[in-house]
Order: sequence, then C-alpha cells, then structure tokens
Amino acid sequence: MTSKLAHSEQHIQQGKRSKGFPHHTKFVFFSLSPIFLLFLVFAIIPIVWGIVLSFYQYSPLSSDSPFVGLDNFKRLLSDDVFLKSVWVTFKFVFFAVLINLVFTLLIAVGIQRLRTGWMRDMFRTIFFLPAIAPLSGAAVVWSTMFNKDGGLFNMILLHFHMHAVNWLSDPKLALFSVIMMTLWADSGYNIVIFMAGLDSIPTVYYEAATLDGANRWVIFRHVTLPLLNRTTVFVSITTIISYFQAFAQFQVMTKGEPFNETRVLALNIYDNAFTYSNMGYASAMATVLLVIILVITQLQIKLGRSQWEY
Repeated sequence: MTSKLAHSEQHIQQGKRSKGFPHHTKFVFFSLSPIFLLFLVFAIIPIVWGIVLSFYQYSPLSSDSPFVGLDNFKRLLSDDVFLKSVWVTFKFVFFAVLINLVFTLLIAVGIQRLRTGWMRDMFRTIFFLPAIAPLSGAAVVWSTMFNKDGGLFNMILLHFHMHAVNWLSDPKLALFSVIMMTLWADSGYNIVIFMAGLDSIPTVYYEAATLDGANRWVIFRHVTLPLLNRTTVFVSITTIISYFQAFAQFQVMTKGEPFNETRVLALNIYDNAFTYSNMGYASAMATVLLVIILVITQLQIKLGRSQWEY
C-alpha cells in the first residue's frame, strides 16, 4: 500500500513537472526569439547568401548572372592582387595581434598593481577612451598626424633635427603606420578584459608564491600567465577575428597604397564588390576569408583549452 502511494505521489509530481515544462520552454523561446531573428537576418542569411553568390558571376549592373561553379575560386589562385592582399592581411594580423596582446597585458598588470582604487579607474578610463571614438574619424585624425608636411610626427622629428618621413607613402612604413593607429584605437578593450581576468585570480596563489620566495617575474611567469590562459585565449580570438576584418582605417588612411602594400582582404573585397561591381568574385574572396577565420579560431580553441579550475 505504501509503495503504491509513493508511486502515485511520484507520478503526480512528474505530471506537474511535465505540465510546467512547456511554460518554461515557451518563456525561453519567446525570450530568445528576437535575438535569434536578429542573428538570422543580419548574420546567417548574409553569410549563406554570400557563399551562394560566390558560385555566380553576379553584378548588380547586369541582368544576367550565370552560374560559374568554382571559376571564381580558381580565378583567385591566379590573381596577384588577391594573393598580395592575403599576405598583407596575415602580416598585419600577426604583428598587430602580437603587439596588442603584449602591450595590453603589460598595461593591465601595471594598472592592477596600483594600490589606489581611483587611480586604477582613472587609468582604465584613459586607455579605454580611444575605443569610444569612431574608427573612421580616428583614422582621419591620424592621417593628419602622419602627413609629411606639417604632420605631428614629422614636426617632432624635425624638432630633433631628423628628416621627415613619408609615413603613409613609404612601402616599408605604411602598414606599420596603420598598425600603430589600430593599436591606439583598439587596445582599450583588451586592457579592460585583461584586468577583469586578473581580478578573477584568487590572491591565495600570489600569497603562496610570495611565501616561497618567488620574485615578480617568477610569479608573473608561473602564476599569472597560466591562470590567465582562458582570458588570453578569448582576447586573442576576438582580436584576430577583428583584425582579419579590418577595413575602415585602411580605406581612410591608405586605400591600399602604396603598391598594394596595405591592401588587406576586407579592402580588396570592398573594391571588387562596390568599385568594380563584381560581387560574385568578391563573395568568393569573402568565403575564403570566412574559412580562414574559422580554421584559425578552431586551432586557437584547441591549443588554448585549459583542463583546470580554480
């Protein structure tokens, strides 16, 4: 009798849970559906449509858009401008990301060591302010500063009796000039994220290392860096994705010149799509860029995966 009552009570509770579950599902569905629709309209559909267009010779100025299969992708292999843009993009991403991660991590650690709370907030705000400015507007200002005649940087060089430099016209300096501007505009985000990661590390590890007689470098190398691994992976992935899609600063400051030394993939895609109205070919470039970003992101996730908790 007791077992039957227990079974009956359990059945009633399961029935209540089963009746309550659809309401929970409906709440989740209606809460997430607007976000999903936005993601569908502005992310998934454009990506799928771009991949489809890459198999057509599509131009908005032509009424005929024949199916060409893989011809657009085959054409990429013999396109010197495209191959050069791939090389420039990888060079830009490599140097910009490497300098960004080292620079922002060191600044975050330096700010973290400040004992006064208001000083931390002040420096965090100062470094984050450039990230608020529109990238195109910042690129215009930096173009003026890089100007050979009357630009701020050349005025400084002349003050120290040094020769003026063609910052944006010299093939050897143009890309690194854009990298300098990009680091100024983008470092604030990573500094804030690194500081959040540093705040999440329990102080007990630092106290134990100090009691063992470890100096600051040993603590940074064997305590801070390993425990900051997940934050570093997140920062590196988001930064790489962002820099692979860099466009505004190149369009404003150099337009891919001189001699295509600053023609990154995003700028090359834009020119083919909107300047030459060859959107099928531009979509093939965009598809290649998408594959590159996906592969690099997956490699980073696998190589940077942590097996610990704290």
